[in-house]
Amino acid sequence: MLVSAVQMDVVFADPIANRDRMIRWIESARDQKIELAVFPECVLTGYGFDSRQEAMQVAISVADPVIQSLIEAAAQCQVAITFGFLEKDDTQLYNAAVAIGTGGNDSSRYEIRSHYRKIHLPKMGADRFVDRGNRPYHVDQVGQANIGLAICYDCSFPEPMRVLGLQQADIVALGTNWPVAAARTAEIVPPARSMENHYYFIAANRIGFENGFRFCGKSSICGPDGVICAKTDTDQEMMIVADIDLDIARKKRIERTVGAHVIDRFADRRPEFYGEVSEIVDHKNSEK
Repeated sequence: MLVSAVQMDVVFADPIANRDRMIRWIESARDQKIELAVFPECVLTGYGFDSRQEAMQVAISVADPVIQSLIEAAAQCQVAITFGFLEKDDTQLYNAAVAIGTGGNDSSRYEIRSHYRKIHLPKMGADRFVDRGNRPYHVDQVGQANIGLAICYDCSFPEPMRVLGLQQADIVALGTNWPVAAARTAEIVPPARSMENHYYFIAANRIGFENGFRFCGKSSICGPDGVICAKTDTDQEMMIVADIDLDIARKKRIERTVGAHVIDRFADRRPEFYGEVSEIVDHKNSEK
């Protein structure tokens, strides 16, 4: 399966312009026979807003014609896509992501297969003003792959990334807006999470400059056991591509030396010892 991370610049507060740029990348993915293209966080709307009111004016709903036109482009090109945007839902405002592709009862129909709202919110950009996500982490079938969505800061927390692994994700698609100051996160976290959970981890970061932040690029595609399948160290607009094997992600038992060195990070778990400790620590922290 050919997959890609689209590292692109974003036109601030202009969903139409960003939609058009995304469609050009989707067409490029089609020409390369890519089956999945992962786009950055807030790629449709921009991220560096200074107030909730300003962000709400640009935010769109999942039923917006802009998103419908992306569903149509994905269908025409036969490319599954994931991307982020600021979502308006009545009076609520979310940092959201969707996965568009086939699956379910109709294997030919392109539709929104997964819809996630960012749960972990840093004190940065629009995340200072959005509402905390209210949808649990979950994995959905998109084409032939089981995909879990996450957004930027989420990946700094191993717990939700393990939850997606326990739900049998083949791929975690992470749209992100890592600024230059977060370059070490871009380098260290994706291979660590893919190794811990033995799945593919696609991190699509944006580039460019927006309202005081310069974004570092450094997108990557990491495979099970932390293998780097494709990456870029530049902050230039590009699409990185990797040919992945979903069966590898589904075989959690790693036998490095027959009978003498066997690793299975899922079968070897001892959750009966984790829950109580986690509750105690969380309780002590809440008392501070």
